[in-house]
Amino acid sequence: MTTHTNLLGGPDPTYLPENEEAFRLLDAESLPPAEVAAKHPTFSPAWAALAEEAFSAGRVIESYAYARTGYHRGLDALRRSGWKGHGPIPWSHRPNQGFLRCLAVLARAAEAIDEKDEAERCRQFLRDSDPEAYTELLG
Repeated sequence: MTTHTNLLGGPDPTYLPENEEAFRLLDAESLPPAEVAAKHPTFSPAWAALAEEAFSAGRVIESYAYARTGYHRGLDALRRSGWKGHGPIPWSHRPNQGFLRCLAVLARAAEAIDEKDEAERCRQFLRDSDPEAYTELLG
């Protein structure tokens, strides 16, 4: 059994709870992300999908708003899961990916609207949360 104890003295990783219903709606039933977000407004993966779609379509302000919503919903969920404002948020844990994706899109959208300080803070937060997520999402 793995206990995930950090032998270096830092905080243990934070693992968001699974939302099987919301993942089922998004993945298996292929509901549009907006419908999933309406049914499960705390579900960051739906906000991440909305933010990514809007950014890809050139709707940067809309993308920024979706990403910021998912980011804040994710912060709330992280705090409820014991996160104290720092420490690992593993990309390998699927429920964490929505928050990390929102953080990455927020960095890109902030950069696009010339919010350089916010973009760098988001990039650094992503790096600090999980370097694998940074590489995967922002390369």
